[in-house]
Amino acid sequence: MNRLIKNLLYVYCILGLFCMNVHASDVKQCEQLYKSKKYEEALPICQNDCDMNDGVGCFYIGGLYYRGLVVKQDYSKATIYLEKACEMNNGNGCYNLGVSYGEGLGVEQDYSKASIYFEKACNLNFVDGCYNLGVSYGEGLGVEQDYSKANIYYEKACNLNNGVGCNNLGVSYGKGEGVKQDYKKSNTYYEKACNLNDGYGCNNLGFAYDNGEGVKQNYKKANTYYEKACNLNAGSGCLNLGNLYYNGQGVKKDYKKAKSYYEKACNLDEGLGCNNLGFLYAKGLGLRQNTSVAVSYFEKGCSLKESLACGNLGELYEKGNGVRQNKTTAKEYYGKVCDLGNQKGCDAYRKLNEQGY
Repeated sequence: MNRLIKNLLYVYCILGLFCMNVHASDVKQCEQLYKSKKYEEALPICQNDCDMNDGVGCFYIGGLYYRGLVVKQDYSKATIYLEKACEMNNGNGCYNLGVSYGEGLGVEQDYSKASIYFEKACNLNFVDGCYNLGVSYGEGLGVEQDYSKANIYYEKACNLNNGVGCNNLGVSYGKGEGVKQDYKKSNTYYEKACNLNDGYGCNNLGFAYDNGEGVKQNYKKANTYYEKACNLNAGSGCLNLGNLYYNGQGVKKDYKKAKSYYEKACNLDEGLGCNNLGFLYAKGLGLRQNTSVAVSYFEKGCSLKESLACGNLGELYEKGNGVRQNKTTAKEYYGKVCDLGNQKGCDAYRKLNEQGY
């Protein structure tokens, strides 16, 4: 799944936690003060640097206005400084200017302009610009959808050690999007992504071992990669690890452990994790049966657009298990299942509709 890096990375970048000016040969005082959170001292020095046509200074002044640090928060002013930074070939500034246009922060939302700035950031070897440009082409955001071009930018991001770019390139090879399908190549990229601590890369490599895609099936290896994915807060990794314990594949069957991993998956907004946790409560597997708790997890799963969770809610309301029987409400949930592309929901909806509900 393609993940567009948006506000979160913008905040990280302006905090200076892992961003850098690729052209800087030394750490400037403006940058030092900003990273040390000495914002009042940083303000005049960074402003002076910006006035002297230093892109780093403009970038950090933009950060101050974006976050409202020692100045009144003003996205429009932040954008002006980011534009100056970009004009001075500061990749950080170009990237975050792209984010501003993508999010509509201080400017009118414009994916086309966002992609232009992501491209300039990428040309300046600012890795997140390459990744986001890949997403733009993959999703058709501001540019014509083109999987081949998306893969070019994912590959550049991966070569610059961006784990998410490596993972997305692996997904492209796994699905055959813009390239010939090749599970061995997809696994190579998943492995690099995982080594770069991208949780979804770890999960996808675990899935390959789980299902024997491009590698010999090996549940123990799948377990190892799912566990690393889960530790990196990839909800799908926690879900899949829970499934291994639920089914006893590569590990001893253990409903309590399955429950703990489903719970973490659900807390990470993995809808199927919420559904599976609800199922354990509904059936009393590894814990005391509690249908009302099951309902709460099915509700969360359904709100996360997991069709199975919506379907389970529909069935509970139709039969009156743990909730007051209400076939009209059941039909509403079956309708959601149908809208999510599950034919069983459409059939159940039609059946209740024919009964006059």
